[in-house]
Amino acid sequence: MAVTRRTLLAGLAAAAVLPRAVEAAPLAKVKANGMLRVAIYQDNAPWSWDEGGQIKGIDADLGRALAAALGVKADLAIFPAGESVEDDLRNAVWRGGLLGFQAADVMLHVPFDPAFAAAQDQVAIVAPYARERFGLACATGKGLECEGIPVSFKGHKLAVEVATIPDYYLMGQFGGALAKDVAHYPNGVSAVSALVKGDADAAMATTAQLEYGLKGQASGFARRKGPLPMMTSPGWDVGMAVKESSRTLGDALEEIVGQMQKDGRLAALCQPYGVNWQAPLAG
Repeated sequence: MAVTRRTLLAGLAAAAVLPRAVEAAPLAKVKANGMLRVAIYQDNAPWSWDEGGQIKGIDADLGRALAAALGVKADLAIFPAGESVEDDLRNAVWRGGLLGFQAADVMLHVPFDPAFAAAQDQVAIVAPYARERFGLACATGKGLECEGIPVSFKGHKLAVEVATIPDYYLMGQFGGALAKDVAHYPNGVSAVSALVKGDADAAMATTAQLEYGLKGQASGFARRKGPLPMMTSPGWDVGMAVKESSRTLGDALEEIVGQMQKDGRLAALCQPYGVNWQAPLAG
């Protein structure tokens, strides 16, 4: 069964440990070409998106930083998510897309999970650089207690991205009591936008999406501090993927990311987007 990208956002937390390949890798080729081609997801704010032909987001800035650290230029290649993460890895990293998308040297925002990584024989998943988890934000003054038991949200409009863990959680848990109150949006940021506009009383999304969507909102909204009952996802690490034959490139990127974590550059990349960087559990 194919693993969808959204399904993988269900609580990935452990580090992937993979053997080092003996085969030579194209780090030297990347430097010789003077270019690092970086694949990043389309419509994945605040991590990456296209705005009027300009590629923006944390992952976009990270891609540029990685290229600069290697002494080359960045070629940011934005692509839409496929039916599964395996499809994305095939199209973006090791083969290329059927519609002419040229395979990249590295793909960002890949779930960093040992079981998933072990099942991939064409790519190496390396360099965890952030951690994500789900959260809840609520409008104040609408009679919804954000720290309350979720069944008490009944009768309030709850915004979520369609076909995601928050969607399944609110629709299916608690005996389906909240199913009629769930409003679906194309992505997490648009769900948070509905909250800000007053079209929803609460929004459930990743913490990065909540922080980005609520950036600049000094009052009128509250973030849930306590855990959500029966939420099985404690969070997951995100890393990057290179071709299996590109291990020396992967090693170089891991070294760069490690240094960026130590000197605060990873956290600094997130600040302009209102996102508080969370360190990955995988070292």
